[in-house]
Amino acid sequence: MWPFGQNRYTIIMAGIYIHIPYCHSKCAYCDFYSIPSHKSEPALISDAIIQEWDYRKNEITEPVETIYIGGGTPSCIPSQHISDILAQLPVTGCKEVTIEVNPEDVTPDLICRYVDAGVNRVSMGIQSLIDGELEYVGRRHTASQALEAIDIIRRAGINNISCDLIFGLPGQDIDTWKHSLTVLTDKHPEHISAYMLSYEPGTRLHARLSSGKIVPSSEELLEYMYGMLCAHMKESGYLHYEISNFSLPGFRSVHNSNYWKDMQYLGLGPSAVSFDGRSVRRTNLSDIRKYIKDIQNGGALAMVEHETTVDRVNDALLVGLRTMSGVNIDSLSQAYGDTYARSIMNAADSFLQRGLLILRDGSLIVPESEWMVCDMIIRELFVS
Repeated sequence: MWPFGQNRYTIIMAGIYIHIPYCHSKCAYCDFYSIPSHKSEPALISDAIIQEWDYRKNEITEPVETIYIGGGTPSCIPSQHISDILAQLPVTGCKEVTIEVNPEDVTPDLICRYVDAGVNRVSMGIQSLIDGELEYVGRRHTASQALEAIDIIRRAGINNISCDLIFGLPGQDIDTWKHSLTVLTDKHPEHISAYMLSYEPGTRLHARLSSGKIVPSSEELLEYMYGMLCAHMKESGYLHYEISNFSLPGFRSVHNSNYWKDMQYLGLGPSAVSFDGRSVRRTNLSDIRKYIKDIQNGGALAMVEHETTVDRVNDALLVGLRTMSGVNIDSLSQAYGDTYARSIMNAADSFLQRGLLILRDGSLIVPESEWMVCDMIIRELFVS
């Protein structure tokens, strides 16, 4: 069994992540690695990603189940570059091939080209369905464009659509949050991810916060919004399977779920992360031009991290306790030893007594009602 309270797959699978590091413009809250697209660079970056795949494909030792093209904004570059990349990858037989898009880029022709290239899942950043909220954080689309984009994707034959929302946006209140939730679920996307806004250093929103131009949402309001989210999604038929992720039955994100199960994945492109499924993580250099030059010279510079057993145990806690399955203690003990399992259960005792953790079928689980404070709980369970 996996440490995350569920049966291990009969066949272990792997995933591929591709980072397209371009955006039309930087959103005010975003700290992911991306730069404005230059006309000549998408061709260079797609060629470099294909070359990196050729250099590193033997690192994947299991059948590839998922491919995820993220960024940045993959939809802001010509679709031919996406097709060129996917043509070199083992798309046939993949259960899930996802591409991230922004609503303003979505056209019938674009989505049809993606489908022809093998894409069967689209993840779209909507964030809000209130135009004023979108404008304040630098989104380039309107609410009506986002809703029309869902229809376009659906008409192109994609029956697995994921949409992102953010709560805690500047100026957002209970009524506007309820509006975004209600209107989006009325469109019945198969998957919805909803994230609490964070003010990351180096972003425009963080600068505005530091200068006193923004008053952040209170903890009470954020907790109320999260409670609204959980209740509304349940009423709308969605399963809350991870702290920020909801799906209709049968539509959990396979790619992200494999991350949480510590399966092997290969990251291609600048800043992309890879994991060998055991203890080695590799992060490509976050510099487009240096990345391209390195690939042309026969390799890609990367930071390599060798995780210790303590790191692996704490990783299992960090990701497992954010899911509805929790962390299976017997499986964790088998994987990492009884000492760590006993330490975790000793630390968990007070949380179990207070109902902040529950023990079900041998798995420690944070109840949905406590997911807003799960980071605090997880920190107290970390081993050393």
